Amino acid sequence: MTAPIETPDDAVQAAVRHRYAAAAHAIAEGQTASCCGTAACCSSDIASEGKSASDAFGAHLYPQGEAAAASMAIEASLGCGVPTAVADLREGETVLDLGCGAGGDALISAARVGPRGRVYGLDMTDEMLALARRNALEAGADNAVFLKGTIEAVPLPDSSVDVVISNCVINLSADKAAVFREAARVLRPGGRFAVSDVLADPDMDEVTRADMAAWTGCIAGALTREEFGAGLEAAGFEDVEIRETHRVHEHAVAAIVRARLADR
Repeated sequence: MTAPIETPDDAVQAAVRHRYAAAAHAIAEGQTASCCGTAACCSSDIASEGKSASDAFGAHLYPQGEAAAASMAIEASLGCGVPTAVADLREGETVLDLGCGAGGDALISAARVGPRGRVYGLDMTDEMLALARRNALEAGADNAVFLKGTIEAVPLPDSSVDVVISNCVINLSADKAAVFREAARVLRPGGRFAVSDVLADPDMDEVTRADMAAWTGCIAGALTREEFGAGLEAAGFEDVEIRETHRVHEHAVAAIVRARLADR
């Protein structure tokens, strides 16, 4: 039998999985992990804002009280924002967290939607899923379910969720059009999309984009503001709102992105 041919997309996914599996091991051992790590992602100077590069990602981005339902999981956050702060979650809703990591945003969501609601956390990394399930057990979040899979092929049926959230994960995908299509597929008509993500400046240099270490550290794979908005609209979203929050790199910015799936 002929061995399957590895595509560039496969290489990106393997690099991302390796990077975040290592981060999960560090977290499980009580060490500090970061989206940045030693990658080029956070090596550039953002001191013009009075911050170190490590300030761009992590648990400190959550306001006091926001993470009360998931304190241990939030401490392991590798995200660039707080999508749950803008998702307008309501009791009884069903939420999907793309690339849930250690489960922080999923557990905050589970507390907000209450026992009549449900939250699905999706991750492709076994090590992160183990952390998320442990954190959910400790938090008593019976309405949080963690699934293994990729954000380009979500293992949920059509029109099965009310809200899709994500925290600094879509930029890691090598096929963002597939991610947007899958988000649209699993959302019910009129469903909401509310994510934090990294957006590239239009002048991001090719050296940064070509650096796999930077890709797995959240920067090189990012879309520009215009590309992100156009991708959502092509997948059937409307009312797209993109609000920049803080610089994460000399060539990139963190942003909150919200949109609504058009009624079918």
